[in-house]
Amino acid sequence: MSASDPRGILFDLDGTLVDSLPDIIDSFLHSFTHLGLQSPSHAEVRALIGHPLDAMYARFAPADRVDALCVTYREHYPRNFHRRSRPFAGVTEVLQVLRERGYLLSVATTKRSDMAHRFVEAMGLSPLLHHVQGTDGFPHKPAPDVIHRALAALGTGGLWMVGDTSLDLGAGRAAGLRTYAVTWGTHSVEELTAAGPDELQPNLLRLLELLPPLR
Repeated sequence: MSASDPRGILFDLDGTLVDSLPDIIDSFLHSFTHLGLQSPSHAEVRALIGHPLDAMYARFAPADRVDALCVTYREHYPRNFHRRSRPFAGVTEVLQVLRERGYLLSVATTKRSDMAHRFVEAMGLSPLLHHVQGTDGFPHKPAPDVIHRALAALGTGGLWMVGDTSLDLGAGRAAGLRTYAVTWGTHSVEELTAAGPDELQPNLLRLLELLPPLR
């Protein structure tokens, strides 16, 4: 397989494959409480999901406290990420069918790779994915780097980037992929529509219509 025989389907993780926002936001806000800082609202945090952790904290805290907030989050979240997080309805079935049809599937997330692997494993998605690509020391979405690295690991060209934020759609477009937005995640329908995805859907089922079995 190669770029001339593209089979790669890339998925964002949080808010796309897994309903994980409550656990992320809880851990994010825990850091403020732990350090005695004033916390932002749930809505303010939700609007920034998908950005790097330090950039999120920098929106709500003095610059000299951002590192400590990140450290606290990275201690708390790995112990609590599984409390309420679950794959969205139909996700495992769609991934299974696409895999059986011959597509190569990878996560492309802003999470660090080590945490992304742990999370995917805990959610029971590891057997359905060919690769899990996190963002480790290179530009984050909407830059296409995480997609390029995922496709290199898969050894194929890309077809679709599936996500729930304008950052995912921007990265997919920058990588030359078609873009598929789901409305059950972080960004509103209005925000996603403005980002101009090729598909805007309430779930992943339309992928099964768009991606027939490969020969």
